[in-house]
Amino acid sequence: MGFFGRLRTGLALARGSLSVLRDHPHLLWFPALGGLAGLAFLGTLFGSVFLLGDVEQSPLLYAALFVAYVGETFLAAFFTAGLMHATREAFHGETPSVRAGLAAAWRHKWQLLTWAVIAAVVGVVIRAIEESNETAGRIVAVVFGLAWGVITYFVVPVVVFEDTSIRGMFSRSGGLVKEVWGESLGSEAGVGIVTFLLVLLGVGVTAVVFFIVPAGSAAGLGVVVVVGAVAILGALLIGETLSGVAKTAVYVYATEDESPRYFSHVKFGR
Repeated sequence: MGFFGRLRTGLALARGSLSVLRDHPHLLWFPALGGLAGLAFLGTLFGSVFLLGDVEQSPLLYAALFVAYVGETFLAAFFTAGLMHATREAFHGETPSVRAGLAAAWRHKWQLLTWAVIAAVVGVVIRAIEESNETAGRIVAVVFGLAWGVITYFVVPVVVFEDTSIRGMFSRSGGLVKEVWGESLGSEAGVGIVTFLLVLLGVGVTAVVFFIVPAGSAAGLGVVVVVGAVAILGALLIGETLSGVAKTAVYVYATEDESPRYFSHVKFGR
């Protein structure tokens, strides 16, 4: 299957993910709660650090940045795990719930935290390589970063759906990517295109509101800002949800060798 075939598969995965979201709109709560939790975590962390006084270039600041990386990665993985658990329930014809999804993620909190710490360490290593040499370092860092992203693509679903060791979750994820690399790449492209179109729609809605309301007043400007923020953040929220649903669909196909519910129209290429 060539490039355009993979792209068609990706768009079909995005369409199937939209159908899942249409039937189960409360799946949007997972990335929404994840974003709010991330903002609260970062606000609390850096607020506490800077209350201590001048910490610029101090070890405390670098430690806080590392903790921030770990915390953000953990929260993102945690709520994605919940979304994937709920999505798989939808594939089986059940009614997914936010509480059940979060409970499933909580059962795997230590594996997810370990993954977050490892990802943070690797991120620091990649950054160090990038800064070690202006040209060669950047090239090596990009290659290393891409390879790491590919190997760990299915880490979260492997953690939440399979009983595996820390080492095993990386080898298992890498093995699944080898089997369905085309579908994985296609789903990212398809969901990316849909997300981009949704953002454009949000910008368009904002532009229409801008020309309708009296922008010369503070109240009018406030309305435009609020509408724009809601529209664009809503588009990004939908895109993040679609990404989790599509990745779950590809994972289910890779492990069960059959198209999950809502995705019978997708031409998987394995």
